[in-house]
Amino acid sequence: MMTLYSTATCPFSHRCRIVLHEKDMDFQVVDVDPNNIPEDIAAISSHGKVPILIERDLVLYEANIINEYIDDRFPHPQLMPAEPVMRARARLLLYRFEKELFCYVESLEQGNQKAADKARVEIANGLTMIAPVFDKQKYILGDEYTMLDVVIAPLLWRLDHYGIKLPKQAAALLKYAERLFSRPLFIDALTPAEKLMRK
Repeated sequence: MMTLYSTATCPFSHRCRIVLHEKDMDFQVVDVDPNNIPEDIAAISSHGKVPILIERDLVLYEANIINEYIDDRFPHPQLMPAEPVMRARARLLLYRFEKELFCYVESLEQGNQKAADKARVEIANGLTMIAPVFDKQKYILGDEYTMLDVVIAPLLWRLDHYGIKLPKQAAALLKYAERLFSRPLFIDALTPAEKLMRK
């Protein structure tokens, strides 16, 4: 059985929980206190952070690596595109999400006021730039729900929690977010603490 070491409010752990639920497989989630990660768990990961996935003698960390492994190991439903060109495009977008959006999460959660304010502006701008995509299509890559939607969903879920306000131009993105949140497997993957993040 796969074991995911996760924290109750971490958006990166949230991603992995969504993928595990999407695959409808046998797994367990072990909640870890982010301020007091057990030494044996911290020693597994190069930066002492969760999420960490353990399956027999395999140990993985970094949410995107964990999720691609789960997707390869349990291919139904497939979340990464099967076709090589689309798969490469998806990986590039995942990389951009990390560099242009999720790199600011730490500032929002642990930074000072100035860093947090800058992070809010950068994330709002980044999301507003991708909003026009949803004027024409249901999900990021078209009509199919993919890993890209999995990855961005935890950030969209936390917009109010992080104090991020989006302009009117992002209306299509907010409608897209509601589509993601209405998925039963998204709801199943939420922890009680995450449910409290949105009123």
